[in-house]
Amino acid sequence: MVAEGWARRRYKAVFVSKLDEAFGEGAETQSWLDDAVDAKYLSRDEFTELDSLYDSITRMLSRMIDRADDFCKYSPATDYRFMPPRVEEEITIYEAPPKLDEFFVLSP
Repeated sequence: MVAEGWARRRYKAVFVSKLDEAFGEGAETQSWLDDAVDAKYLSRDEFTELDSLYDSITRMLSRMIDRADDFCKYSPATDYRFMPPRVEEEITIYEAPPKLDEFFVLSP
């Protein structure tokens, strides 16, 4: 859900909605963890570790929801496919790509 929200971040309402769904799923998982420790499927230590991780995740999601404007900076008309990549997303090609006719040659 987070990835889907990120992909549709040009629409703030959709972005927030997807993050809110992910937040709810995290809270539901914590509820299941409570049940699992009560039923002795998890030790208290395992529960504590996993519950702590889910607390961190839901706090991050909550902060992202609160700061949605920082993530949704462009207008809905923005086509993200043609924006220049960020520095860490740049792909360097060291060799020339094959010619298309060589790529689609049928095997004998």
